[in-house]
Amino acid sequence: MSEFRIHHDVNELLSLLHVRGGDGAEGYIDLLQKHRTPYVTTTVSAHSAKVKIAEFSKTPEDFLRKYDELKSKNIRNLDPLVYVLSKLSEDKETLHYLQQNAKERSDLAANTSSTASTSYTLPATSTKMSMQELDELRKKLGNVTASSNVPQSAEVTRRMLRDRHNKKNPTQPTPVFPNWVYDRPALIGDFIASSTSVGDTVVAIGTMPLAAQEQALVEDLLFVLIGVDGRDIAAQPVLGRQNRSFIIDPTLDMSIKELVSRILPVASYCSTITRFIEEKSSFEYGQVNHALTAAMRTLMKEYLILVTQLEHLHRQGMLSLQKLWFYIQPTMRTMEILASIASSVDKGDCMGGSTLSLLHDRTFNYTGDSQAQELCLYLTKAASVPYFEILEKWIYRGIIKDPYSEFMVEEHELQKEKIQEDYNDKYWDQRYTIVQHRIPSYLQKMADKILSTGKYLNVVRECGRDVTCPDAKEVLYTLKERAYVEQIEKAYNYASKVLLDFLMEEKELVSRLRSIKHYFLMDKGDFFVHFMDLTEEELKKPVDDIVPPRLEALLELALRMSTANTDPFKDDLTIDLMPHDVITQLLRVLAIETKQEKAIINAEPAEVALSGLEAFSFDYIVKWPLSLIINRKALTRYQMLFRHMFYCKHVERLLCNVWISNKDAKQYSLHSAKWFAAAFALRQRMLNFVQNIQYYMMFEVMEPTWHIMENNLKTASNIDDVLCHHTSFLDNCLKDCMLTNPELLKIFSNIMCQCVTFTNCMQRFTQSMRLDRLSLEHRSAEPTQSQRAEDIDKRKLTTKFPVEHVDALQSGAGFEATISKFDSNFSMLLLNLLDKLSIYSTNDCEHSMINIIYRLDFNGFYTERLERMAIERSQKTAA
Repeated sequence: MSEFRIHHDVNELLSLLHVRGGDGAEGYIDLLQKHRTPYVTTTVSAHSAKVKIAEFSKTPEDFLRKYDELKSKNIRNLDPLVYVLSKLSEDKETLHYLQQNAKERSDLAANTSSTASTSYTLPATSTKMSMQELDELRKKLGNVTASSNVPQSAEVTRRMLRDRHNKKNPTQPTPVFPNWVYDRPALIGDFIASSTSVGDTVVAIGTMPLAAQEQALVEDLLFVLIGVDGRDIAAQPVLGRQNRSFIIDPTLDMSIKELVSRILPVASYCSTITRFIEEKSSFEYGQVNHALTAAMRTLMKEYLILVTQLEHLHRQGMLSLQKLWFYIQPTMRTMEILASIASSVDKGDCMGGSTLSLLHDRTFNYTGDSQAQELCLYLTKAASVPYFEILEKWIYRGIIKDPYSEFMVEEHELQKEKIQEDYNDKYWDQRYTIVQHRIPSYLQKMADKILSTGKYLNVVRECGRDVTCPDAKEVLYTLKERAYVEQIEKAYNYASKVLLDFLMEEKELVSRLRSIKHYFLMDKGDFFVHFMDLTEEELKKPVDDIVPPRLEALLELALRMSTANTDPFKDDLTIDLMPHDVITQLLRVLAIETKQEKAIINAEPAEVALSGLEAFSFDYIVKWPLSLIINRKALTRYQMLFRHMFYCKHVERLLCNVWISNKDAKQYSLHSAKWFAAAFALRQRMLNFVQNIQYYMMFEVMEPTWHIMENNLKTASNIDDVLCHHTSFLDNCLKDCMLTNPELLKIFSNIMCQCVTFTNCMQRFTQSMRLDRLSLEHRSAEPTQSQRAEDIDKRKLTTKFPVEHVDALQSGAGFEATISKFDSNFSMLLLNLLDKLSIYSTNDCEHSMINIIYRLDFNGFYTERLERMAIERSQKTAA
């Protein structure tokens, strides 16, 4: 069971039980995944579980009747469910909780219904209802109730199935038998409703001698055995899926009547089989049922030949009632098995794989009864032929030809082009899916391999290459599963190798991934230096003022001027301007399916316009079939990593520019001020933080994880392994770079904002000091127009924080108070980050994150304060 299925089932169970609070579904899911054990249902375990529940139940007869009803309908997972219920019946604590929970829910439902109910009163009438009117009303209500319980007619069922098939395959409508096939009951071969009642003869059979009675009953039985009413034996009409019953002349001698009653079940079986064959032979019920009815029709021919031979003996006067009973006994067992299978298929509305499951289970259950098992084996082999033909086309060529929706794999109309555009597009997962109730029980273990085999071949076929498995052989049903399991495994191995070689060698998947790594994970250092130098002025503008073609031209120039020029796939790199900054995008993704989702989605956009630098990201053109691996979801993850690192690189450049401007400012008298030394120290601490974070992400997270993925790709045996390794690589990078934890992400974002605000403030101070110095030295000289323009350009800031914020800091208690405030805020945020990292690395076993603490606190500067915070936190927890 997949993690998503477990998550869905746990949430459904909690909803049904009205469980609130606690750890929620996640806690139960973790427990289930850690403690679940494989369970294989056997006949013995299912029987013992059924007996245990029957003993525990207050109404065991009702339970057993319901179990047999569901079993006859071939309900999947019935025995595992019964096993779970038997285990629950042994757990007193769970039973007590369920009983208490049921009482609470019933009380809640009663309160709700009493609150929401409206009292209705019958309108007053001047006259009372007569007894005759009351009887008529009772009959009408009884007819309505009876009609609601009667199953829908065969014609309605056929029409529904035909509409469903035609909707799925509009170009291939389902063939339809002409109406006269159904309108002429004499063609069916079953009993025709007659108005003549039994015993309406001149001479009652009970008044005849025993020998005459016996001869008359032999003749009647020979008619009844082929579906024709006799003179003294008549079939009763059947309603829905009832078994056929018969009326015998009550004046018949008791000894003869007893013997006749032993033979009549064969006629009932024959009627059930005949009706089943005539109904399920229609095209609407699929090829498997059609093949099954054809096999049953063959067996019925042998039965009719036997009846014909018995009739020949009767005409010669050599057939007595005892001889008839003797000759019919071997056939009775065969007819009983056929009728039982027909009834089970009919009750369970079985088609395709579910029919084969029922036949296989019957064949397996008759182990020890060689005649019955041979009969069921014959039927299963015949019915599985069309199913295996569909299977062979799927696993050998990757083609589905399933006009009646019987095969376990279902095709959905999806466009593969959307895989490059839609983040939520799940082409690989949803184009072909498994339909559980169509899987034959003997192919259940191989279902995933069957699905993957056809999918692999289908991908290669859609690339214009015709593929056919060289080991293709006819798949035949057998009780020895290994025979067709080997065929499926050979086809799977071939399909896996073909697609993997196609992607790795012809489409150069690994080279493509390396190309993406160069740009999105900032692998090419000289390229980014060139690119950021070229686009610095352009990216300072608001995003609405940026001209994308100009950015594309600068990107092209940077690619040609750096070592990235040797990359054969560099032309697939493009520019993308996002509607949100990276922090907002990450918080929106992390808020999915949480309480904060609506608040974040409905939040008003920021008042400050987004700058080009905050909206900037790379994109990459990926074509089919590489888009299966490098889909939009994967590219979005790459973009998140890139934007995060790109912003860190931008903050580092800002801090380096402050360092350069501070070097220029040393020639002034500022070095004597206390704030100057404090500002230098704070700038160095910020730069150390940003550089160490970048080093950690690039060389302790991305590079090692990339090498692990690259080695795993070399040993991958199929495309699903490649998808798994690639997704695991991206997930680990996002997690270890603190991009999947909202708490850490917000703290990190605040630290970056402090750094940017500090750089803007320092640049303003430096510029103002430089202008004051120039005004003192050149008091007499008036600045030129170009000098004024240059000074205005230098005052422009690349940040989303408004200038008024910096002015407010400056207008506080002067320079020294402003720097001191920056220092305290940065230290508080950094300590908070280190404290949270220590908690997550200890409690959640995120051991890689502790490397950040070692790098930032390499000399133990923050150790004492972190220990003090840990003690205070433990004291609060204890209190």
